[in-house]
Amino acid sequence: MVPVAPASLTHIAARVDTRLRAIIDIEDARWSALDPTLADPFIAIRGLVLGGGKRLRPAFCHWGFVGVGGDPDAQQIIDAGAALELLHAFALFHDDVMDGSATRRGEPTVHTVHEERHAGAWAGESRRYGEGVAILVGDLTFVYADQLMRGASGPAWDIWNELRIELNIGQYLDIVGSAHRERRWEKAAQICRYKSGKYTIERPLHLGALLAAPDRAHELLAPLSAFGLPLGDAFQMRDDVLGVYGDTLITGKPVADDIREGKPTPLMALACASATPAQTAVLELVGEPGLTSEEIASVQQVIIDTGALAQLEAHISHLTDLALASLDNIPLNAQARDELAQLAHYVSWRDI
Repeated sequence: MVPVAPASLTHIAARVDTRLRAIIDIEDARWSALDPTLADPFIAIRGLVLGGGKRLRPAFCHWGFVGVGGDPDAQQIIDAGAALELLHAFALFHDDVMDGSATRRGEPTVHTVHEERHAGAWAGESRRYGEGVAILVGDLTFVYADQLMRGASGPAWDIWNELRIELNIGQYLDIVGSAHRERRWEKAAQICRYKSGKYTIERPLHLGALLAAPDRAHELLAPLSAFGLPLGDAFQMRDDVLGVYGDTLITGKPVADDIREGKPTPLMALACASATPAQTAVLELVGEPGLTSEEIASVQQVIIDTGALAQLEAHISHLTDLALASLDNIPLNAQARDELAQLAHYVSWRDI
């Protein structure tokens, strides 16, 4: 049974969305007044940032903050949540360019929109133009994320910087892993952790806690990591399953994009480790951009037949159990621990 999102997630998301909308509207008006063409970057930012999203990063940051005594209505934690969403959008704008993705959340990606708008009618190459626009939009979003973290304590700012570095390191590992057709479990798990898991759960928890209690890093960081790292891994592994078997109408992304792109996922590592020679021949199709729907279906079936899907589902359960078992050892209040437990069930078993 797919879990329902915790009620608190909706409340946190609404506050963050209000803050994001205000920032985007103000900056759109400011720069569009200078030149009407400058509305385009903000159309792109508004479309992605306010066009959906689970707001998990702000939620984990919120409960790290509230769990150590922070005021749940403080502007600082709302700003931090908005900053995390803008940082996530930056990563998605760039990720779509690197992966050559045509859609995101059911809508054309920014580089695709602007490539088609160029369509050879203007100077230069359409593809380079579209990708250039998307990269700059991502960079602009990154700057706005940083602006929202002004005033953070030194320890919180250190975590923010580490989060941003780890995100970029993970993306680099991912793109190299795809190019090398990486299929080793240990490498796939490392990529999984650094490209998504850490900056989705562990670091937002750290950030929230140190925004509220900057002098308690020595007692907070390790227990929060004991929860955040396994759950972050489970989160990304669920994403990997959805990337191969998810419903496009729910996820907003074409099914099997990870198969076409040859992503170095734990799911693929497990399948390759257990495959027969005949199954290996099918799995070697992974990473070929021109795969037919029949070939994709064959890869999907081989992953099931090798037992890889069942193995990964069991591992997700194990990681979630590890995270939940760690909650009693985290110096957070009871409300925060309860909310984190609900979020753990949601992120591990969601269908989006």
